[in-house]
Amino acid sequence: MDILQELEDRRADARLGGGEKRIAAQHSKGKLTARERIDLLLDEGSFEEFDMFVAHRCTDFGMEQDRPAGDGVVTGWGTINGRMVYVFSQDFTVMGGSVSETHGKKICKIMDLAMQNGAPVIGINDSGGARIQEGVASLAAYGDVFQRNITASGVVPQISLIMGPCAGGAVYSPAMTDFIFMVKESSYMFVTGPDVAKTVTNEIVTAEELGGATTHTRKSSVADGAFENDVEALAETRRLFDFLPLNNREQPPVRPFFDDVNRIEESLDTLVPANPNTPYDMKELILKIADEGDFYEIQAEFAKNILTGFIRLEGSTVGVVANQPMVLAGCLDIDSSRKAARFVRFCDAFEIPVLTLVDVPGFLPGTSQEYGGVIKHGAKLLYAYGEATVPKVTVITRKAYGGAYVVMASKHLQADFNYAWPTSEIAVMGAKGATEIIHRGKSAEEIAARTAEYEARFANPFVAAEKGFIDEVIMPHSTRKRICRAFASLRSKKTQMPWKKHDNIPL
Repeated sequence: MDILQELEDRRADARLGGGEKRIAAQHSKGKLTARERIDLLLDEGSFEEFDMFVAHRCTDFGMEQDRPAGDGVVTGWGTINGRMVYVFSQDFTVMGGSVSETHGKKICKIMDLAMQNGAPVIGINDSGGARIQEGVASLAAYGDVFQRNITASGVVPQISLIMGPCAGGAVYSPAMTDFIFMVKESSYMFVTGPDVAKTVTNEIVTAEELGGATTHTRKSSVADGAFENDVEALAETRRLFDFLPLNNREQPPVRPFFDDVNRIEESLDTLVPANPNTPYDMKELILKIADEGDFYEIQAEFAKNILTGFIRLEGSTVGVVANQPMVLAGCLDIDSSRKAARFVRFCDAFEIPVLTLVDVPGFLPGTSQEYGGVIKHGAKLLYAYGEATVPKVTVITRKAYGGAYVVMASKHLQADFNYAWPTSEIAVMGAKGATEIIHRGKSAEEIAARTAEYEARFANPFVAAEKGFIDEVIMPHSTRKRICRAFASLRSKKTQMPWKKHDNIPL
């Protein structure tokens, strides 16, 4: 029986990580331990651990005296609502969660298994960075993880949770994953820290200002969401996971729904205000057409002039991209183009159909946009829509002007269904601007009269419908029914791009 007792003792030792004192220190910062996080993320009792007894092999700087079991990362697999997922969770109580050669090998092992078995990977980051005592071997460990992030991209979904420090080269692993969530006040990401910034550029900045959750959700767009604490972040990760397929060869999950497909929403008939310059909240439309009014928004705090996220229609996941007239009149700009392009490409990689809701007066003018490369960034969204072969359904609610009309999943970018509300206007530009160009030099009265003429002729969806660019003009109240039927008819869609090694998106 001694050997059985030894196993139990070794397991108990490994589960303690860095010991009671360090666990208490972790809790005092409002953070959970690596194992507590896994317990909350996965279904109860589903976690199967790998490599519990792995220890590092370093013999420099007296490191052979301290070889904790597990080497600072807990790895394995389990289920979320019964669906398989691989996880790794860095343990800050063991040598600050620093990455050694063996720590990296543990992460690589489960990433290889995730690829082999077609299941997503969720990584929980809480690490002081590379283990300096191991030198280049720890950098090699990072490099091996990066390569797997790249190979797995578009094959299995990858989600990163930043629940503590993530600095230096370590940030590039989450940066290559599909979604990054952070925890307010207790997590940060940066390539070079506040001390280096002070030395090199004389900037005095705190870790929170330089790379905290607020910075990355509002300014840099590195992170997709920020939560109050570990518990909320883990619960929201479970919710996101339920929208995603396990891999790129499986359909997104379908779950029971209790919302009538033919539900009529009379209030949508009055959503768009009579005055074309009055804003309204596009989120209201999304909530009113989604099953049970459930919308999982992605990057809610960044580029608020465009909305991205997931809903379900008839129990199936659909990605939504929608202009938001409440912010910058719903104009497209550098930030919104990048945000939406990345989202559309994720959906296309994992066979998630895309619904686009359009109310766009054009691209944001000005020197800061042009100097910032709006041409190239706007082209990203155009490109993302054009290369996507998933079912694409578009509804124009109000304005669709100029190049922005084409960019927003128009018929010309091979959208499958293009609907317009009777309130929509599809034109090169607004009536007043167009009239001033066509009738340059005429009197103000004549311009006004011609503007009214132009409005009557062009400020409606029927010119585009006559040319077949709009498949049908639909009643706003029937929008849910029409788009549900459209996506249902596209379930067996098959289309392919010509063979290429890969495309060259304008990055």
